[in-house]
Amino acid sequence: MVGLTAQAQTMLVKNHKAPGRILYTDTLDRQAAELLQDFTQRISGATMPIVAIDAKPKKGDVVFRRTRNEAIKEDGFKLDSRPGYLTIESNKGKGSVYGVVTLLEKYLGCNYWGENEYTVPTRSTIEIPAECFVENPTFTFRSNGSYATSSDPIYRMWARHEDPSEVFAGGYWVHTFNRLLPASKYGAAHPEYYAWFDGKRHPGQAGQWCLSNEDVFKIVCQELDSIFKANPGMDMISVSQNDGNYTNCKCPECARIDSIEGAPSGSLIHFLNRLADRYPDKQFSTLAYLYTMNPPKHVKPRPNVNIMLCNIDCYREVPMQDNASGQAYLKALDGWSKMSENFFLWDYGINCDGFATPFPNFHIMQPNIQTFRDHNAKMLFNCNGNVRGGDMTELRCYLVNKLMWNADADVDSLTNTFLNGYYGAAAPYIDQYLKLLQGALLGSRIPLWIYDSPATHKDGMLNPILRRTYNQLFDKAEESVKGDSALLARVQRSRLSLQYSELEIERTMPDKDVTRLKNMLDTFETRAARYGLAHINERSNSPKEYVDLYRSRYLPRGEKNLAEAADITFSTPLPAPYDKIGAQSLSDGLFGGMSYKDSWIGWEGKDVDITVDLGHPTEIKSIDTDFLHQIGAWILQPKSVTYSLSDDGVNWKETAKHELTDDHDGKVKFVNVVEKFTTPRKARYVKVAVEGMKQCPGWHYGVGNPCWFFLDEITIL
Repeated sequence: MVGLTAQAQTMLVKNHKAPGRILYTDTLDRQAAELLQDFTQRISGATMPIVAIDAKPKKGDVVFRRTRNEAIKEDGFKLDSRPGYLTIESNKGKGSVYGVVTLLEKYLGCNYWGENEYTVPTRSTIEIPAECFVENPTFTFRSNGSYATSSDPIYRMWARHEDPSEVFAGGYWVHTFNRLLPASKYGAAHPEYYAWFDGKRHPGQAGQWCLSNEDVFKIVCQELDSIFKANPGMDMISVSQNDGNYTNCKCPECARIDSIEGAPSGSLIHFLNRLADRYPDKQFSTLAYLYTMNPPKHVKPRPNVNIMLCNIDCYREVPMQDNASGQAYLKALDGWSKMSENFFLWDYGINCDGFATPFPNFHIMQPNIQTFRDHNAKMLFNCNGNVRGGDMTELRCYLVNKLMWNADADVDSLTNTFLNGYYGAAAPYIDQYLKLLQGALLGSRIPLWIYDSPATHKDGMLNPILRRTYNQLFDKAEESVKGDSALLARVQRSRLSLQYSELEIERTMPDKDVTRLKNMLDTFETRAARYGLAHINERSNSPKEYVDLYRSRYLPRGEKNLAEAADITFSTPLPAPYDKIGAQSLSDGLFGGMSYKDSWIGWEGKDVDITVDLGHPTEIKSIDTDFLHQIGAWILQPKSVTYSLSDDGVNWKETAKHELTDDHDGKVKFVNVVEKFTTPRKARYVKVAVEGMKQCPGWHYGVGNPCWFFLDEITIL
């Protein structure tokens, strides 16, 4: 901000009447004019007329102008109210719209908190002090993935968001290999177009390209010609690897390039540079993600190759420079920034396995965003607000929005503004809750990961004493605003994360208060529906599915599991870290949750026989083995499960073989393989022979790599 001057005020509205007009000439400025007209009318009741001419301004007018002033960057603006009328000047982009947002916030006391949630004061007169200043954004592309962006156009303008569809031709935005070279079209006839490793090609919808194949380059160019032709005026497109890791091509030529470059990103950048040379007037964005995170040693991306660097593997309890995972990412960031001035950062700021899981990372937002800025990143996607009802979604998005616009903004002031404006009298209690949660996280020294379960923190920031304190604070918060239905709804919606965490932690406890748990489930189900929590994780599992499953899966069952006191052995030893949990996890009565990190054990790329010794011949009515389906973690249900019985542990009689279908569904599921006997059988030993998938199939983004199967309970009745 530069050039403040104190002179006479500009009067936009006086005694509910507007003496001036809103003048504009550019289409984008019309949008800004309508936004200003809308809010001045809400504030004062007066309607400023919009005039689509470049007329000579008079006192009280608002004038939108386009300029070539180099001091005003893309999406930036200059606001000048010194002449007695107000000028909002912009160069490229939506600076006029963002100038109006700043005007409404700074001078008129308006604020926008979330989807159709805003504060607009009322007054009879609107005066703007005589000032002149320029604002430019820290990042030219800003988005946080907020649910409100698509449903509320005013929120989107207020948040100063860009949408990928506005920038990327044809909507080609990340993980585009299969869209550009569909395996359904080319995979069977031309497997040579796809990655080679482990002695064979791996075509499939998640397969990567053989980047040294000349035909691949030609076909992709033909496809790009069509896309650019169909999207005139759009100059940027993503040509980027499919999701998944360790799936890059290792054929002799691709391997030769990557060996010279010291990283699998080498063959990718060579390929992108060829595209950049063929289309010098276009921008090609590509992912530096998982196996391509680290930059090549020698080849540099062309100026029109945009590097989208992702920090998915970083822990987030401290700023990136303060833990090992962040330091590894910073090394990659530093390398890319030294060879390119055209890169885009993708940051993660929520728990993807549980959107409602407490994720107290507010203290690291600014230092991390400043680090991105200091490495010359121009574009930032900060994944923070996927769902309504997620953990502090509105506050999280509000702060990120402000920091993407101005990385040096006063975060404490912004936080106080939000809490007071959004929660009213409940603000002090929510503030205390957030501070206690953050302090407990740091004090626990437990890392904060985007795929944690709340149970990960049950002895840290979510221990019983702290959860009791948090609930007391929320009780006070609800009591303080019980007379205001809108504020009470906001407090109760924010409390969903604590309620979800308590359910997840109670699930892991051997002794359960069933009546209390049922009440907690009823409350969570009711409030999740009332306040619009649509999904609890990135796999689109709904709260209703979660609650129904909880009632059937985690509440105590009537019959005793005969395997509870049994001796359980494996034909193949358990791999680390699951060997620490051991066989007892299969009969402890604690069913695993949606994260594979609690109660589950598993094997990668193997078949396993599990033998249960009941100690003496026992009458058996049924056998039930519980498996996890979580394709995002490369955990697939087995191909088959075979049950056999024996009296001596040597001679076995097969009772049933269950073939399982190949399930592509992205939702997290629990797969029970049940064998019920019409007539009870008597045996001392039960064998569960698990035939794993062993390798990720072509549709899966781990195609060609070993996959896991996970199980937790064997129930014998």
